[in-house]
Amino acid sequence: MPTRRKVNSVRVVLLVVVCILIIAGLAGVFVVKKDLSSTGNGDKNIVFTIESGDTLDQVVENLENENLISNATVTKLYAKASHNTNFVAGTFELNDGMSVKEILSYIQDSTKLKKDALVLKVPEGKWAKEIAAEISNLYDGKFSSEEILNQWNDISYIQKLAKDYSFIHVDDLNNSNYKVKLEGYLFPDTYYLGKEDSIDEITRIMLDRFEVMYKENKEAFDKSALSIHQIVSLASVVQFEASEPDDMAKIAGVFYNRLEQNMKLQSSVTVCYALYDDFKDPKDCETNPEIDSPYNTYLHEGLPIGPILNPGEEAIQAVLNPDRKDGYLFFAADIYHKKNGEIVYSKTYEEHQQICEELGLNL
Repeated sequence: MPTRRKVNSVRVVLLVVVCILIIAGLAGVFVVKKDLSSTGNGDKNIVFTIESGDTLDQVVENLENENLISNATVTKLYAKASHNTNFVAGTFELNDGMSVKEILSYIQDSTKLKKDALVLKVPEGKWAKEIAAEISNLYDGKFSSEEILNQWNDISYIQKLAKDYSFIHVDDLNNSNYKVKLEGYLFPDTYYLGKEDSIDEITRIMLDRFEVMYKENKEAFDKSALSIHQIVSLASVVQFEASEPDDMAKIAGVFYNRLEQNMKLQSSVTVCYALYDDFKDPKDCETNPEIDSPYNTYLHEGLPIGPILNPGEEAIQAVLNPDRKDGYLFFAADIYHKKNGEIVYSKTYEEHQQICEELGLNL
């Protein structure tokens, strides 16, 4: 027969195991409960769209991208377990104070659909003045382009925005030489707007989207030697230069390499923006390298004074994670011989000259 001491030892071990299991269970319950709770306090309203045919995985991934849920895996498991998977295609207005349960219930209710939403499509690479014109057209002239641009250039308005958005630094944007002070921060996406939305509300919807991207990449932003404004400025040049996303990291690497060697960027796309109202044809950018403008990187060292368009996330990611391993200092686009504008890279000016001659490009 086992001794009393052995029996007691077994009991102690069992008790410890039971305690561990209970603690683990409670911890798991706490984690799951936290993952099913709201991500904010309800201050942020987010227009959320479900396309016809979207799967559970797609819907949950989009909810996570909008920072409306904190854990996609837990949300999917909960949705399946609670039979909340029959979503309604359309546009909803959600907020970050809603729990997972509330969100899943809301997007299954067709009566909660946002009616008569105005669709604003902002593709990568648009100028602020083009976006302003699109908004003006969308609202049938309720706001003029000039009125919108005036607000985007109003430093007192930008000071108000800076209180709500940590990526906006007033000192960076308070420059009378800027074409549009909020250029670069009007994040490319498809937006669903209300007919009664104000310029401020429309602006904040785009800035909210920038904030989502910024928070997702904040660690990389913090590690960069460039400021947020410089990152956006360089990303705007990369966006303008690259015809394909696959080239963005390499082009960003070329610009970093040139900056490191105190070489001027000499990017013709900065001349396009320097021309601004006089910009009619991309060829004008190649033939006006002497235009007097702080945006012109042929005349001025370093980055342009500010963004030259509104870059997308791929361009920003390229600047945050440039491909510098080959040490390239030059690139040229084969715009005449290949339909896709293939980029050809080189390490020396002599190589670059030869490439340009072969491609029929004028230096």
